[in-house]
Amino acid sequence: MKAFHWEPLLASAYILLLILISAALEWMARHSHKRADQYHTGGFRFHRDRDTWECPQGMALVRAAVDHEQRVVRYRAPAHVCNNCQIKSRCTHSDNGREIPVPMDPWLNSASLRFQTGFSLVLLILSGFLACIELVRHNHGSELWAMGFILALIVVCARRTVRRLRAYADTASQKFPGLYSIAGVK
Repeated sequence: MKAFHWEPLLASAYILLLILISAALEWMARHSHKRADQYHTGGFRFHRDRDTWECPQGMALVRAAVDHEQRVVRYRAPAHVCNNCQIKSRCTHSDNGREIPVPMDPWLNSASLRFQTGFSLVLLILSGFLACIELVRHNHGSELWAMGFILALIVVCARRTVRRLRAYADTASQKFPGLYSIAGVK
């Protein structure tokens, strides 16, 4: 009778733990990024087709200035509209109207998101190396099947993470398409 090996079982448990940590990191990164975006815009919605922000009361904030030095596009509501608004005290203290500054390089704001997703990918790669080592060391019977399954799971998760990282890199030009033409970036 063949002896049972504990090493593949323990390695599998450790690899699955790394995969779970990786997934938790990605979830936390997306969640914190989404909350930060919501805090920044405070219930305002961006309309790409009109290049305007809409406040919760339905008023439009139009592009007021482009600051190339600070690399920010400023959207502003008319002062007379904001000063007569019912919810002004909850929205802005400015007598010049509510302003939303939008960075020309929005990918800088998501640097932590990309970092956490990249770290998640590193954990998945480490898991893949561990699975490959165990696959080579214990390449027979049910251990082979278990390690093969875990390796396939790692590949699927890593491909999703790489796609997400690429999507985050492309987000800058997709989120605010007019910004790059303003900034002179192609």
